[in-house]
Amino acid sequence: MEAKKILIVDDEEPMRHMLSLILKGEGYEARAVGLGREALELVATQTFDYLLLDVAMPEMDGLEVLRALKEKGVESTVIMMSAYGSLDAAVEAMKRGAYDYVSKPFKPDEILLALRKAEERESLRRENVRLRQEVRRDFSFENLVGKSEGMQKVFEAIKKISEYKASVLITGESGTGKEMVARSIHYNSSRGGGPFVAVNCGAIPETLLESELFGHERGAFTDAKREKRGSFELAHQGTLFLDEIAETSLTAQVKLLRALQEGEVKRLGSEQPILVDVRIIAATMRDLSLAVAEGKFREDLFYRLNVLPLHLPPLREKKDDIPLLLEYYIHKYNQEHHLEVEGFTEEAVALLLEYSWPGNVRELENVVKRSMILTPGRKIDAHCLPPEVLEGRAPWREPWGEEYSIKKAARIMEEQLIRKALKKTKGNRTRAARILEISHPALLSKIKGYGIDG
Repeated sequence: MEAKKILIVDDEEPMRHMLSLILKGEGYEARAVGLGREALELVATQTFDYLLLDVAMPEMDGLEVLRALKEKGVESTVIMMSAYGSLDAAVEAMKRGAYDYVSKPFKPDEILLALRKAEERESLRRENVRLRQEVRRDFSFENLVGKSEGMQKVFEAIKKISEYKASVLITGESGTGKEMVARSIHYNSSRGGGPFVAVNCGAIPETLLESELFGHERGAFTDAKREKRGSFELAHQGTLFLDEIAETSLTAQVKLLRALQEGEVKRLGSEQPILVDVRIIAATMRDLSLAVAEGKFREDLFYRLNVLPLHLPPLREKKDDIPLLLEYYIHKYNQEHHLEVEGFTEEAVALLLEYSWPGNVRELENVVKRSMILTPGRKIDAHCLPPEVLEGRAPWREPWGEEYSIKKAARIMEEQLIRKALKKTKGNRTRAARILEISHPALLSKIKGYGIDG
């Protein structure tokens, strides 16, 4: 492993000599100079991992050297050395970007400990950069797979939307990849270096949602044993993704609207406002305009969120993308599970293309992963596909999923029956109204309300 390079900057020759001996004995490559000007000349032509910089020096003191280093963009980690009388200056240097300081006189172990801490910090920084680069790669829009017209429109929209701070509302059925698109928008924007915080509003009880979003102070309620930062605070200078936004209560919507309008939040149990700089991306599988008409969603919040709308088409409307998706997931899971699957047989691909994919891309990914694990050979044939794909039908499931509201479940069932009737009658609305046993005007109203094309 290459030795770390250290530049010692101190006007006292005995100190330079002592530090050089200590550091070389520990495997460092050490260089020493007596003036700040000499240090600046060296860093202009050579790269050093660390600088041990004395605060009090003639001609140019340590603070002036530090300022010059920052102006030149030198990335070396700086550790200040200070005598008792210059301790305040050392603290000031840390405010200006120095990593640490040691007080003279010091023991050799103190210097070595400061360097070890700096190395650990640098290692964590590099790991953080690596992880951020991996996340950017995984969620860049180039990794959203598709060649269909619908997906090309999505790619173009992501390019445009990413540049603005305005709120985005992503709509689409379950499994279409709304969170993936939200992450892609974030990591392709100027906020990509900041946090991405995702909150599933439908999975959090109403009584806990406010605490989740805005945080709470210790003692704000019975179980609040310590203070908690909310999602808005955690997403400061980044993006907050609010999934299933339609599931929030009207009370929560009021507080959300206030946070968006004022750019500040208040933790539960506190009257102190906290300024937040957050971009909001919301997502829903429901028709929010219909929820507004029914009084279940605030109109002002809807318009605040729906500045940049983005609709994700279901997989059944972009079947041209299925072969590309199959290739993408085969490559992905070959790497993850150390498999050598080459692909699907023609018969298997034909069945996959005929299937309606009610679970969309998420369901397709699960089918590919399952089939790759179960196949005895390098090619996946039809026998490895799940029964619903073989029979060309979706597995039976309650259409209302985890919904317990009779009104909401009835609406879900009604929408599915209307879609089924229109499919059966090939879009003939008069015949569809007849088999649904409702009037033609009522059917037209419901088609518009559910946003059904057909």
